[in-house]
Amino acid sequence: MTNKRIVASSLELINAAEKENSTQEAKTFFRLEEELLQQIFALERDKARDTLKEIQQILALYTPGFSIKVIQYHFIVLSAIVTRQLQVRAILNEENAFTFSGTCIELIEQNLTVDNAKEIGDELIEFFCYVLKEKEKPSLLHETVNEVIQYIDENVEKQLVVEEIAKRFSVSTSHLSRIFREYTSVTLVEFITIRKIEEVQYYLRFTDQKIAEIAERFHFCNQSYFTRVFKKYTGVTPRRFRKDLDGNYFQFTIKKDDSL
Repeated sequence: MTNKRIVASSLELINAAEKENSTQEAKTFFRLEEELLQQIFALERDKARDTLKEIQQILALYTPGFSIKVIQYHFIVLSAIVTRQLQVRAILNEENAFTFSGTCIELIEQNLTVDNAKEIGDELIEFFCYVLKEKEKPSLLHETVNEVIQYIDENVEKQLVVEEIAKRFSVSTSHLSRIFREYTSVTLVEFITIRKIEEVQYYLRFTDQKIAEIAERFHFCNQSYFTRVFKKYTGVTPRRFRKDLDGNYFQFTIKKDDSL
């Protein structure tokens, strides 16, 4: 065999090997992306973060001319896929899905740098799970309690008063307060406060509204009281929460009593 033939054969083998490696990496990439979506919608935050890190490593190693733009585009595409799934699963309507998508893109474009790709990825996972958890329908054993929780969720920015809620659902204030605590482990007044704290986290992270304006928006009597209550549930001040992009969201889990 001549030298030319040897060289040609060697190049063919190299090209075939590269093609095979590329195919395997593509399969791995899309398998991981499918796992990532499953983990997000199962609210498996830690697993989702680890999977996203693996995807980033593949992109860095096997993307020609890799730059931070590749990660940026992948984050934006991932956000679009999650948004579409939220619509398909009727978790978000069109208007809310549009806002959700815009929020993700704004977070990525305004904050992503070479040094904080992991933190921004973690923040996206946290935000996806936050929205999914927030939109879960209550599934307690008491129909009125479920309906009250849904009503609070839909009107969380309004000034919610226990007496008015009881009147709306045609029950006495004392009866509503009793059954609500019985089925959720917290009082109705505290639950309203908790839901407001959960919701304001979005405005602190993704808007430039002043903290005093956010406190007023959710009908806290003043910024000082808002700060005290916010820290009670999240462990940090509103200002600190806004600054720390990698900080976790506070979310309350209702403890269901199966014996009821």
